[in-house]
Amino acid sequence: MNLYGPLSLLVLTSFLVFWIGLTGIFFNRRLVISILLAVELTLLSINLVFLTFAAYLDDILGVLMALYILCVAAAESAIGLALIIIFYRARRTISVEYISLLRG
Repeated sequence: MNLYGPLSLLVLTSFLVFWIGLTGIFFNRRLVISILLAVELTLLSINLVFLTFAAYLDDILGVLMALYILCVAAAESAIGLALIIIFYRARRTISVEYISLLRG
């Protein structure tokens, strides 16, 4: 049984999802929600790599790291969405162009 085929396919898939997330962060400068979604894509691609190598190496450490990253991603999403709601209530828009107006 050849395990290198699925391993390389999963690593390649993770790389492509990570690349899509990075391009979403750098090239999307209009909406904050799409930037948060791109950050979530990058975190999920990192999780895929951790889980792939945890299954391949039969190690529990990769699974624990993936759980930790999922907790960080959930906290990041909750805080990011709370900030978006506060920003929308103050400015009636969620465009990234007006974030500099929030300086205190």
